[in-house]
Amino acid sequence: MTVIGWIQIILYCAIIAAIVPLLGAYMTRVFNGERTFLSPVLRPVETALYAAGGVNEKREQHWLTYTVAMLFFHVGGFVILYALMRLQAVIPYFNPADQSTVAPDLSLNTAVSFITNTNWQNYGGESTLSYLVQMLGLTHQNFLSAATGIVLALALIRGFARASAKTVGNFWVDITRCTLYILLPICIVYALFLVWQGMPQTLGPYVEATTLEGAKQTIAVGPVASQIAIKMLGTNGGGFFNANAAHPFENPTALSNFVQMLSIFAIGAALTNVFGRMVGNQRQGWAILAVMGVLFIAGVFVCYWAEARGNDILNAMGLTGGNMEGKEVRFGIAASSLFAVITTAASCGAVNAMHDSFTALGGMIPLINIQLGEIIVGGVGAGMYGMLLFVILAIFVAGLMVGRTPEYVGKKIEAKEVKMAMLAILILPLMYLGWTAVAVVYAPAVASMANPGPHGFTEVLYAYTSQTGNNGSAFAGLTGNTLFYNVTGALAMFIGRFWMIIPAMAIAGSLAAKKSVPPSAGTFPTTGGLFVGLVVGVIVIVGGLTFFPALALGPLVEHFAMVAGTTFASN
Repeated sequence: MTVIGWIQIILYCAIIAAIVPLLGAYMTRVFNGERTFLSPVLRPVETALYAAGGVNEKREQHWLTYTVAMLFFHVGGFVILYALMRLQAVIPYFNPADQSTVAPDLSLNTAVSFITNTNWQNYGGESTLSYLVQMLGLTHQNFLSAATGIVLALALIRGFARASAKTVGNFWVDITRCTLYILLPICIVYALFLVWQGMPQTLGPYVEATTLEGAKQTIAVGPVASQIAIKMLGTNGGGFFNANAAHPFENPTALSNFVQMLSIFAIGAALTNVFGRMVGNQRQGWAILAVMGVLFIAGVFVCYWAEARGNDILNAMGLTGGNMEGKEVRFGIAASSLFAVITTAASCGAVNAMHDSFTALGGMIPLINIQLGEIIVGGVGAGMYGMLLFVILAIFVAGLMVGRTPEYVGKKIEAKEVKMAMLAILILPLMYLGWTAVAVVYAPAVASMANPGPHGFTEVLYAYTSQTGNNGSAFAGLTGNTLFYNVTGALAMFIGRFWMIIPAMAIAGSLAAKKSVPPSAGTFPTTGGLFVGLVVGVIVIVGGLTFFPALALGPLVEHFAMVAGTTFASN
């Protein structure tokens, strides 16, 4: 580890902390329907959209109605995206490379992937999809799936903030405001910045070039910057190119790399401030951000240390130095490790280095980040409501310890909320571990592993963890474009997204209907270090008890094998 590396990490954390109150204040005004500096331009557009859709912006919805509207909205998105991929070869527009029709199972996997904000890709973007599908299909869903996560978190926040209320907002109004006032304006400026940095944004055909040796080479280009902007800001992660953010056209410079990392965390971190403002105490939001920060810094330290330490077997042979395998030399170990932790702490999934090439412990940190439910900032919105589920459990534990009814920001936490929180949290390991157990004993699935032994096991575990957690990053050693992985992965993504949302929305409705309880002398304080430590402890204990056996079979045994000098023959 180097001083320069730690300066990058500290600078990153400082800028995120500075962004949080600014963006949080703006987002709060947007979702409260208050006037913003963009209102003179965007308010007429907003009202026109409501009129066209038959939406009454003053009419709010019960939590169940809100949830059903969201589900039907995504059914429509799935149908459109699936149809675009299946008809790609016959649609005569924006297909300069003459991309063929996408196979049914891959179309299924990809459509589910993008409506769930996962953006898992069992294909190479530049060799599989036309410009039309990339823009009208993928980029379009990047906006809407990101907006959905944000407004669902907002609905849960309203549950804590409101008293004796029967509604949690209006899904159609919330998603319109989120897209129109937050995502679109930032992405327009962001895309222009990326073009300035050297990222392509064109509808022109692929470029034919002649190399110095005289060979012909086709260089893929396209409308890249517009997709990358929302891919990062919306924590979607799906790359225009197969190499993702390691590709020089998706990540041209060190500055673009740093700004992309900032954009991954910006909205998710700012939602903690939105929470604090809406419940009337910004310190509540800072306490939640502190929990996220403790887990994040711990992950960065371990990952950076493991990668800077290198491989014991190579060190014993005299090949000393950090682990540069699978990393872009433009970014190096520090920026690659930081990016890996950021993209899995959020549910982004963009990568500027191949996680399959990380050391055992370095690769374990991104895996753990996702397994915990990506609550360390998390996907836009998803991290916030995931963290609030753990807060409910922590408050319940605190109540048991002191013999009082658990309370959080003036709301009594009772059996219904605890049951719903546990249901939402437990659905994730069921998918992670269940599908991994099937895959490692099913011969066609085992044949897709690039490596034998514990590393091959980790490849499969990471794949289902990433898909269920709606992350989308991969260990890059698994051949996932098979019927088995496409279908089971689609199921994991669908269940991981929506079966967690429904209990969270039920909690929102239950809390909104409750009266606010004023704090008393016996109320557990939820803005200090004790609360932060309690929540971190609950998260680590739940994660440890749930995932340690699987981690012991994968990255942990691989690490001890490396220390012992044991290697495994390649498949």
